[in-house]
Amino acid sequence: MLASANILVGGVFHAAVLFLVAAGLQIVFGVQKIVNLACGSFYALGAYFGISALAWAAAFEVPAIAYIPILVGSGLLLAIVLGPSVERLLRLIYDRDEHFQILLTFALVLIFEDAIRLIWGAVPLQTINVYFAFGELRIASDLAIPNYNLIVIAAAALISAAFGWMLRRTRFGRIVRATAENKQMSEALCVDVSKVYMAVFTLGVALGTVGGALVVPAGAASIDMGVELIVDAFAVVIIGGLGSMPGALIGALIVGFVRSAAIWLYPEFELLAIYVIVITVLIVRPQGLLARTA
Repeated sequence: MLASANILVGGVFHAAVLFLVAAGLQIVFGVQKIVNLACGSFYALGAYFGISALAWAAAFEVPAIAYIPILVGSGLLLAIVLGPSVERLLRLIYDRDEHFQILLTFALVLIFEDAIRLIWGAVPLQTINVYFAFGELRIASDLAIPNYNLIVIAAAALISAAFGWMLRRTRFGRIVRATAENKQMSEALCVDVSKVYMAVFTLGVALGTVGGALVVPAGAASIDMGVELIVDAFAVVIIGGLGSMPGALIGALIVGFVRSAAIWLYPEFELLAIYVIVITVLIVRPQGLLARTA
């Protein structure tokens, strides 16, 4: 029972954060048709910025109940600063071949890694006493679940629900979906596509930075965490289908549970298990589980 409960909670926790990043990757591709490798770097930057925000909060003796809003706010603030400037750079490769997109966004990965090394150093950083500040939920004498995991799962669910509501129920969401469906028709109807692109990309960055900020108290921030996240995020996209939000959710759950089970049962099989699933999906259903066929 102990292993099953830890696999369940660990899988959902990892899937919740992974879905935020994959959703940002999906919406940027769906609207702007850009394969954004830099999504992992935004995740890493969010983690480091979250550590700095928590250090500031600790210096002012902010109560633990404010840690989650501080982490989410730090991710949003970072996205507002980074999103528009990076999007202006990416305008150079709109409507260009995918090779240009991959090269430029991978160059951004390398640039952001050097920026992290310059600002925070090369040594991994960790928050102090934040993860256990919220206590544990004891289910049995030998089974206790950290409340922070449950809080992050709930926060990711709320953010995802708000994201879905925004896309489906608001005027901005309708404009985004119309632009994704037919850019030329949207321009003919006087939609400022450049502003839509900037807002969408900033939203995608925000999902990544908030995900990184939320996950860092449960582990440590390191320079290579962005590259590791890129592998998981693209596994989610391949499994669920490029451009499909429900597919991203299904893919995140699959990757989360597989990774959690492998860590508990056979750690050496962790990455291999994900690759096996990705290869199987590519062979059986290349467009992904929930993507529409072309």
